Amino acid sequence: MKFSFENQPKFAILSNSQIRLIHEKALHLLESTGVNFQSQEALNILEACGAGVDWENNVVRFPPEMVLDAISKAPASLQLFNREGEPVVDVSGDNFYFVPGSSAIKFMESNGTVRQSESRDLKALSRVNDYLENIQLQSSALVLYDVPKLIGDSYRLYLLLKNSPKPVITGAFGIQGVHDMHKMLSVVAGGADALRDKPMAIFDICPMSSLQWTNESSQNIIDCASYGLPIETVSMPMPGAATPATLSGSLLVHTMESLSGLVLAQCVSSGTPVIYGGAPVHFDMRTGTTPLSAIEATMIAAAYAQLGRYYGLPTHTYACLSDSKIVDAQAGLETAMSGIVALLAGVNIISGPGILEFVTCISLEKLIIDNEICGMARRLHEGLNTSPDALAADLIAELGPGGDYISTEHTFRWFKEEPYIPSSVINRSNRSSWEAEGCKEIFTRAREKVQEILKTHQPRPMEKEKAEALDRVYNAVMSEHNISTLPFGPR
Repeated sequence: MKFSFENQPKFAILSNSQIRLIHEKALHLLESTGVNFQSQEALNILEACGAGVDWENNVVRFPPEMVLDAISKAPASLQLFNREGEPVVDVSGDNFYFVPGSSAIKFMESNGTVRQSESRDLKALSRVNDYLENIQLQSSALVLYDVPKLIGDSYRLYLLLKNSPKPVITGAFGIQGVHDMHKMLSVVAGGADALRDKPMAIFDICPMSSLQWTNESSQNIIDCASYGLPIETVSMPMPGAATPATLSGSLLVHTMESLSGLVLAQCVSSGTPVIYGGAPVHFDMRTGTTPLSAIEATMIAAAYAQLGRYYGLPTHTYACLSDSKIVDAQAGLETAMSGIVALLAGVNIISGPGILEFVTCISLEKLIIDNEICGMARRLHEGLNTSPDALAADLIAELGPGGDYISTEHTFRWFKEEPYIPSSVINRSNRSSWEAEGCKEIFTRAREKVQEILKTHQPRPMEKEKAEALDRVYNAVMSEHNISTLPFGPR
């Protein structure tokens, strides 16, 4: 429901009056101050739709009614499909989904050493993530340093499509990437029209702080909207550096950036799916770093999720991640806290599992551990079942004081349904059993699980005809860029 307070989350950091205040201030500033667009095509499109354009400074000023109309046209939900065209993710309402963090430039080996990320790492990650039931989407999680930059974005998608049927969160490094990736997705979906009807990927598109859309990001919005590809705007508030030092001021900038991108998308194609996303950070003046797991960053995410719900839009954030440099107690603390807050704040897509060090490094062992955090979060979201059978009042009356519940049929049934049962990565045995098994700490258990998955798990293969068609498309992409070989590319 658009412009309504009825769909606010369990954890509401903003009051209704604060939501209304930020919304009204954003509309005022969008009209009076405006947003910079470095794309001539975007300026032409927006002016034709009724915006005021300062051509000398490339600044667009949006009449309030233009913004409100765009919000009204953007869908309130998004259905994503897997590689076989089956509906698997419903991005709407209180539904939520976890996805590995994206665009890391480093990969942590199982021995803890860190190096530049390569295509073999993304292939391994896609196989491990395909196995994990609590992380429902794939992500173009790594920058691939063993692949030419010209096709680095499209090759990531190629690897993900080949190695898992799960839907994908992706994005382009430049303008050509969207076109190349659209060709690939279309051939897998069975044509461009089929892809428009059954999208299997969401494209992250980021503004440049503060209140600017580059030529590349503007063109990505235009091209994605033209193709009917779902868009996820990822504004990155940075209090005290790129945005005001206050959380509310940074939230206001996020609102302006997100709405301006949404307006452009709707001007190109009314009804384009746009997810109200972001990647808020805290600027630590002591260290000069930008932790995404800081409580202030999580608070901004929780707040803009309420704005997204007020606008009747699906929401996204970066959470369930850590800024620790290793998989340690800090990593667990920050990942769990930010992930649970994002869940309670009603965020639909939570990007971050597996991520360390300011979204620069990814660890398969951490991804395995984070899958357990995601599972516990999902159980928390389910809440308590108070049906007559679950409440068990008759059983309590029957057994009375001192009753023995362990051998009842009720217990046998509900013990399989009620609790979240973690994998062996979470150790719940007593000390003597733990010692007998080698006193393994959680990273060791996660490392063994990674090795087991990579050795035994085979993702469902793509249909032969589609796989061959995808290879032909990607061979054509390689030829266009004069690239002959890739580590795991088509032959």
